[in-house]
Amino acid sequence: MIQRPKGTEDVLPKDIYKWHYIEDIVKRVAKNFGYTEIRTPIFEHTELFERGVGDTTDVVEKEMYTFIDRGNRSVTLKPEGTAPVARALIEHKLYADTQPVKMFYITPVFRYERPQARRYRQHHQFGVEVFGTPNPSADAEVISLAMTVYKILGVKNLELRINSVGCPKCRAEYHIILKQYLEGRLDKLCTTCQGRYERNPMRIIDCKSNACQAELKDVPLILDHICDECKEHFETLKKYLESSELEYVVDPRIVRGLDYYTKTAFEIITDEIGKRGTICGGGRYDRLVEDCGGPDTPGVGFGMGLERTILTLENQGIEIPKPTGLDVFIVTIGDAASYEGFKLLDRLRGVGLVADIDHLSRSVKAQFKYADKLMARYTIIIGGEELSKGVAKLRDMVDGSEAEVALDNIGTILQQNIVCNGR
Repeated sequence: MIQRPKGTEDVLPKDIYKWHYIEDIVKRVAKNFGYTEIRTPIFEHTELFERGVGDTTDVVEKEMYTFIDRGNRSVTLKPEGTAPVARALIEHKLYADTQPVKMFYITPVFRYERPQARRYRQHHQFGVEVFGTPNPSADAEVISLAMTVYKILGVKNLELRINSVGCPKCRAEYHIILKQYLEGRLDKLCTTCQGRYERNPMRIIDCKSNACQAELKDVPLILDHICDECKEHFETLKKYLESSELEYVVDPRIVRGLDYYTKTAFEIITDEIGKRGTICGGGRYDRLVEDCGGPDTPGVGFGMGLERTILTLENQGIEIPKPTGLDVFIVTIGDAASYEGFKLLDRLRGVGLVADIDHLSRSVKAQFKYADKLMARYTIIIGGEELSKGVAKLRDMVDGSEAEVALDNIGTILQQNIVCNGR
């Protein structure tokens, strides 16, 4: 039997309501914050991620699904959502529109890595991007947007951690200090960190190896070496967060895994999905658009894992409201009634009712049993006797009451009853 690829999952009809619920909330919150939706292709030219994300990151070096297409071009399934949005901003000259440009998306992303707690090789992200403003208020806004989503979902025990990873100027000076500290410890670091020493030494701080972390106990941190401009930006961000009564912890070890981050970096974490599980992360990327071939355009945003959000809800015992069943199920007796029922089905659906009918020629008893499984609020029963009188029996599946209703009026009556019952 052919099975789904490792690191992927099927979202079955019985579970899809969870996704719809969360997607509806994130879309509503994003729109309330003034963001509009953007959809970018599922694959891009590989160069976009090499230039935008950084060719020394784990994402580009180890985790991308890259292949050569029939035109002998290297293309990659997108491993994250920000670089494609930056590419779209440049290609369609959105930077010339009224600034800032505020966009959101829900997209699958692909990373070839060891599957972990709801972090699959194909997983899904809700993300927001703000382009065109360097102001820390934009940083605070995207953080507030993420926290608002979790508040509406009812998620508790979250911790917002923030840091500044500096700008290219102060980061270059910090790299000298960092490499001096690491130089005498290189032989004790893992091979991955040894490879990062020359190309991207800050990523060593983020290594998950216990042996490496032991050597990094007293490592100098960039927050102590940022320039005055970056320091002012970070202090102003904290004031905006405090004005919104958003609690935060300054974590100087947050460096994030992508090269495009500048100044603000943040993570929203929970212990509900494992030790220090990150369910949302983001920050500022003031050079990304320029690195991708566009004009100097500052940006800030985040990515929120939907699978991990669902897992957090489950682990906290937060129930996602299950969908209601059918408004009405049509039970028919005999061929003539079946044709009339099918005709009525179109009329009911046409006025917005959720309706269905038997397609397996079941017995009357089996049709009612099937209607129960579909959680039908009402059933309509049509047989030969009803057809001769131009009526149908309308049964309330909650209290079992039944009444004869003219076929021509049944749609209107159903609509009135369903509105009155709050469905």
